Amino acid sequence: MSKEYKRTLVIGDIHGGLKALTQVLDRAEVNQDDHIIFLGDYVDGWSDSAAVISYLQALGVTQKDTDGRRVGDTTFIKGNHDDLVRQWLEGRTMSPMWLQHGGQTTIDAYAQFTDSEKQHHLTFYNGLLNYYIDSENRMYCHAGFQNLKGPEHEWHDTAFFWDRTLWEMVCAMRTDLRPDDAFYPKRLKRFKEIYIGHTPVTRIGADRPVQKANVWNIDTGAAFKGTISAMDVDSKEVWQSDPVWQLYPEEAGRN
Repeated sequence: MSKEYKRTLVIGDIHGGLKALTQVLDRAEVNQDDHIIFLGDYVDGWSDSAAVISYLQALGVTQKDTDGRRVGDTTFIKGNHDDLVRQWLEGRTMSPMWLQHGGQTTIDAYAQFTDSEKQHHLTFYNGLLNYYIDSENRMYCHAGFQNLKGPEHEWHDTAFFWDRTLWEMVCAMRTDLRPDDAFYPKRLKRFKEIYIGHTPVTRIGADRPVQKANVWNIDTGAAFKGTISAMDVDSKEVWQSDPVWQLYPEEAGRN
């Protein structure tokens, strides 16, 4: 990116909650001076999964949302649910587990889409990044990475959007452990900060983004009873939507 932006905003898991996404973008007052990094899992959850992709696809191309609000650059990271939907759109036979974990709502959301429209969405899914590293050596990915030498040495791309060991590791670490300690995890030393989603912080009783060591988890449980969160990675200011289920009351019973 050639332009210097005033803010870099990172946005956690969305899971089909378009109403909540537009709400948090409005509350953060995003504008053309912002670089927005989306951490993945755009689909599989609430009924607007396909609409979320249409919205993000347009935002990435025109740098303008449906209300005419302009944004700066956009970066889209791949989540595990995004990869599952990509496989389904490509005609793969899917596991019943996917249907039970949000896949059916996505299938329903695509019911009125033409083959051409689905192919157009496939270009979005196929263009998603496994990870992104900014000019301040901050890493962004959906789940994490395993290789101690860094993400560029990862053997399997699926680690970036499926593996939970990075988050489990920092949750289990002693809080007094410092980077110069011999036992400090080598993975963490490679980056100033690491931003992830994938594992809702509601599992540890939180409702806002959580920092463990130099890892920030921005998934605040949009797929269930939580919110969509956005954070300014410099100031650490946080904006949140209403609990997503409150914006989709007729669907609240599904979770």
